[in-house]
Amino acid sequence: MRRRPPGSGTPPEVSELTERELEVFKLVARGLSNSEIAAMLFLSEATVKTHITHVLAKLGLRDRVQVVVLAYESGLVLPRAE
Repeated sequence: MRRRPPGSGTPPEVSELTERELEVFKLVARGLSNSEIAAMLFLSEATVKTHITHVLAKLGLRDRVQVVVLAYESGLVLPRAE
């Protein structure tokens, strides 16, 4: 993953994600587990894992931590005010 300046916009690779993959991407970035995502989206955990594998491959990321970093740096996910 190449380091992106914060607020530099959405990476073009994100447009390669399906609607469901983008949804899973955002939920991973919010810190949800595979089982939590599966329950929320009415999917099996195996399907969630497959979506995450596709997201990582399409975006050239190694792990969930890089998903979180990319999501926040690009503004796809914003911190929640608590």
